[in-house]
Amino acid sequence: MINIVTYNINGIRAALRKGFAEWISEFNPDIICLQEIKAKAEQFDINIFKKLGYYIYLYPAVKPGYSGVAVLSKIKPVHVEYGCGFKQIDKEGRIIRIDFTSFSVMSVYFPSGSSGELRQNFKYEFLDIFQNYINKLKLQIPNIVISGDYNICHTEIDIHNPKQNAKSSGFLKEEREWMTNFLKTGFIDSFRYLNSDPHHYTWWSYRANSRKKNLGWRIDYNMVSEKLEQKIHDVKILSDIIHSDHCPVLLAINE
Repeated sequence: MINIVTYNINGIRAALRKGFAEWISEFNPDIICLQEIKAKAEQFDINIFKKLGYYIYLYPAVKPGYSGVAVLSKIKPVHVEYGCGFKQIDKEGRIIRIDFTSFSVMSVYFPSGSSGELRQNFKYEFLDIFQNYINKLKLQIPNIVISGDYNICHTEIDIHNPKQNAKSSGFLKEEREWMTNFLKTGFIDSFRYLNSDPHHYTWWSYRANSRKKNLGWRIDYNMVSEKLEQKIHDVKILSDIIHSDHCPVLLAINE
């Protein structure tokens, strides 16, 4: 069994001050995909993770204190791929992939469009580029798990107030259609594969006591290529774990 966790950490230095390393030590996942690390390797003590038995791969943004992804793995990969080859995406540190002999795991941080039209347009550009990138990648790597913060709620049960948020970035018709089409290209939303219940969220605003009231959005996913369908064993949204405005999401796959 391999346990994979995706977690938008909203600043790895802040998360470490809130007990992130202690939680990892206790929960002990095999692979952790992080988004929004907001730090370069020299800005925090990476030995914390080495002592817990992890190989550490970071892909920070060029801009300090912004974006950035990472993967911590107890299994040594045969290859690590930093970025996707598109400068406008890679300078923001949004994609990293680790390859093993029989499958690959990717940590991805999709752009948010909530700050205005410019970033929303960048988000749409990212979605197009990412889909084309994955279409080609699947020809080489058919067994892949794409974990991360997609910044998109797919369906109405993935958001606490769908009608009110119909025109909000992250729940726009065009974004949701992209997600539907992405799944049709050969991927499984692993959480929904085993759980069809509503009111399961992975991000909550810091405003209005949203987390305590469970007024959230499900925007963090472990997407699994269809060729790995029979290996999906368990899924969990760990909403009681608080180091960030997001929570960890677990996928357990059979080896």
